[in-house]
Amino acid sequence: MRRRLGKMEVFFWVLISFLVIAPAAVVYWLACLVLLPWRSLRIRAGNFYGKMCGKMVLIACGIRPVFQNHERIGAEPCIYVCNHASTIDMWVGMWLCPYGGCGVAKKEIIRIPFFGLAFILSGHLVLDRSNLERSIASMKTMQELVQRHRLSLWIWPEGTRSLDGVLSEFKKGFVHLALETGLPVVPVVFHNADRLWPGRTMNVTTGDLHIEVLEAIETSEWKVETLENHVDSVREVFRGALSERQRGLPWKSGA
Repeated sequence: MRRRLGKMEVFFWVLISFLVIAPAAVVYWLACLVLLPWRSLRIRAGNFYGKMCGKMVLIACGIRPVFQNHERIGAEPCIYVCNHASTIDMWVGMWLCPYGGCGVAKKEIIRIPFFGLAFILSGHLVLDRSNLERSIASMKTMQELVQRHRLSLWIWPEGTRSLDGVLSEFKKGFVHLALETGLPVVPVVFHNADRLWPGRTMNVTTGDLHIEVLEAIETSEWKVETLENHVDSVREVFRGALSERQRGLPWKSGA
């Protein structure tokens, strides 16, 4: 059963979540300072903090993840890619991301109170998409870190939320990382998340969030010369899994 939360309910649960997350963030900042020389350990500590925060927000919102093929999120290093149509996506991703999974976010994440600083201190990757040279340098650093410490990556290839739930254009960063690391790409499909918590609103509806983890896509044969084809092919995998409402139109990178 779905139920739209009233404004006072949303305010109450946001306040409760903040009272839990904020003190935990301070403790986490201190832990990260102690672990500052060891980025891999900070990333794994960040996984623990993220799982706690993500679960807290899910409980507060009354949103219950229902999985298909959850076992495909495992210990082996992969590049997990998700569609992005809801405010809840980030919190579910934090909760789902396996230990040794490194998040990739745009630099604006620093604006999120408490959590933004925690993300930076954790050692997760922050991209400055307004500066191509810095983005490339960041991805090169991440490629070396991933290979050295056998890390996974968790990415939203659309780059920003779709406000109508429809799949948007995919950015090319996840393919660059796949080419550098050779890691398989695992699509994680969130179905109708925008109907539970639309982006840029506080209109929260309780209910089940259906999450489908698709088969891993091998990238060992991918080539930089066909980079745009790989971007489009992964997006087509998402289109094939999503409903007609969400799948949108085919998109050709570079067209």
